[in-house]
Amino acid sequence: MADGRRIRSWVLIPPLAALGLAGLFLAGLMRDNPDELPSMLAARPAPALALTPLRPGEAPPGPADLTAPGVKLVNFWASWCAPCRVEHPMLVEIAARGIPVIGVNYKDDPDKALAFLRELGDPFTRLGADPTGRNGIEWGIYGVPETFVIDGNGTVLLRHPGPITREVFRTRIAPLLQGG
Repeated sequence: MADGRRIRSWVLIPPLAALGLAGLFLAGLMRDNPDELPSMLAARPAPALALTPLRPGEAPPGPADLTAPGVKLVNFWASWCAPCRVEHPMLVEIAARGIPVIGVNYKDDPDKALAFLRELGDPFTRLGADPTGRNGIEWGIYGVPETFVIDGNGTVLLRHPGPITREVFRTRIAPLLQGG
């Protein structure tokens, strides 16, 4: 009789395991955007920026830029990135609204990056280059474009992977601009 109960308990393991996996799957679907990986930086101080100059004669952004009063965006981009080209008019519009946008040119050729800005407009209040990708690693980016919303204390409020669209700006970024 004891052997019969032991065999029956082994029968329960596969259905219980399947139920546990289904629960994990459902939890993943319940996030705001199930395709988006969560950021480990949310509600934490933004990592330091250790950038090289991109614009001739201009120092790259540094720690003081991240803690300047008001909400600002930090945008990782590259001239070789097709989604960055799609996003760029929205960044120009955001900057025209008076919202500071700090640009981090990621693993790019400086001449091509500057040509990109001459062609499409330059929305960046401060701009620097991350030629090795080290800053991208520190910020935990997965690719470009990626944008971070930073408050006046230098705290990360939001990480948005992919291009900023009007809908993304309206629903995710604009509500955070009020609290800066």
